[in-house]
Amino acid sequence: MLTPQQQQLLLQAQAQGNLTSAPCSNFGDMESRRLRMLLSNRNAVAGKDGQTNAVGDMTQNAGSPLLRPETDMVLKMKIAQLQQQQQQQQQQQNNQQQQLQQQALSNQQSQVTSHQQQQQEKLGVAGVSVEGSMSNSFRGNDQNSGSSSKTLIMYGSDGSGALASPSNPLADIDRFVEDGSLDDNVESFLSHDDTDARDTVGRCMDVSKGFSFSEFSCIRASTSKVVCCHFSPDGKLLASAGHEKKAVLWNMDNLKAKGSLEEHSFLITDVRFSPNSTRLATSSFDRTVKVWDADNPNYTLRTFSGHTGSVMSLDFHPNNEDLICSCDGESEVRYWSVNQGACTRYFKGGMSQVRFQPRLGRYLAAAAENVVSIFDVETGTCLHSLQRHTKPVHSVCWDAKGNYVASVSEDSVRVWNLGSGGDGECVHELNCSGNKFHSCVFHPKYQSLLVIGCYQSLELWNMAENKSMTIPAHDGLIAALAASEATGMVASASHDKSVKLWK
Repeated sequence: MLTPQQQQLLLQAQAQGNLTSAPCSNFGDMESRRLRMLLSNRNAVAGKDGQTNAVGDMTQNAGSPLLRPETDMVLKMKIAQLQQQQQQQQQQQNNQQQQLQQQALSNQQSQVTSHQQQQQEKLGVAGVSVEGSMSNSFRGNDQNSGSSSKTLIMYGSDGSGALASPSNPLADIDRFVEDGSLDDNVESFLSHDDTDARDTVGRCMDVSKGFSFSEFSCIRASTSKVVCCHFSPDGKLLASAGHEKKAVLWNMDNLKAKGSLEEHSFLITDVRFSPNSTRLATSSFDRTVKVWDADNPNYTLRTFSGHTGSVMSLDFHPNNEDLICSCDGESEVRYWSVNQGACTRYFKGGMSQVRFQPRLGRYLAAAAENVVSIFDVETGTCLHSLQRHTKPVHSVCWDAKGNYVASVSEDSVRVWNLGSGGDGECVHELNCSGNKFHSCVFHPKYQSLLVIGCYQSLELWNMAENKSMTIPAHDGLIAALAASEATGMVASASHDKSVKLWK
């Protein structure tokens, strides 16, 4: 006997055409009619027994009083087939429902991602593709570059990376996030710190494979403005100095002061280590250059006098530790012999900063007014006069290999090619878009990345693609930058009385 549920299932299939609509069904039209007759007959018999007639009028019109032995088998087969079809339909409906849910979830995630990208673009943050090409993480600069290369040079060991979200923000960054707006002249060292409304991002930029740049530590280095800093070549010491009229040596192992150099009578303008890290020299407004023993900095080894103006900068020759170069506010450059304790040569051409070419020491870069002069160290001949700046140049620096010189004025940064085949041409240029530039250093590990010190912030300039990113850093002008090839760290010295370490 068929249960009422089985009978109802057969009738539903009939109504939907499952038994009669397909011309090539397993049982054919004849079999369908036969099933209807058998079902009607069974229900008619059931009705005589006083049971409820589940099929209504259909049993009255059905027809045949004959029952064959195979009837139960046929009906059971058909019911099994119908149940299987019903299960398949239910499974299809479930699959469709899951697909709709997944599609809705995907749309929601796309909307969230799109919103995040819009927020990141507003803040000047996005990503670096895994192939290593820069996207919107760095602002594109409209300045023309002398370099024909447009491929990315700043990359990890395998050329890939990704940009992380900002971390360790300044105290007022939360307010910027909430309202959606996150988005010294060397001659005096006393100029006012001009504020700037330039959009900034978080102070940590992290490229997951190979490159990262974030604040490592902050040293309260002085009770007054800090205007210069330098790492020892072995990376074990950091020297900082400024308006306090003394230089301080810091152990990089524990970031504690090792000693202080306190014989200058006016503010210190520059500090540099010798190539073997055993000595350091300082220049000052007191018109002197002093040489110190790094292991015993309590007294000077040498004091050089002869400049007629405030000594603005100095440097050790990379291969000849007996040779020190210095310049003063009267644009006079002097060579000093540490061993002889005397000036060996002087000439005009350097006022704000002097730097020897690393490693080879063949050239000297000297900045005076808006010109950077490249001198032959041996002969004192001016080989190149780099004159693209329109305002006084505050800072110059070489890349680690000595092929390029970067020069910084308040409104622009320029990079000059002085390597093999180079003739002093300007190959990269970045113009200021609001925050005045002041200092610079090539990143110690990624030489296509120039770190620029501004008012309160650092500018990371990817020269290969001419894109830059602003990172909040200090509460005052960043007067000087230093880089350590030994440790990969960058130091920033600021008028906010601190030195910060970045890695």
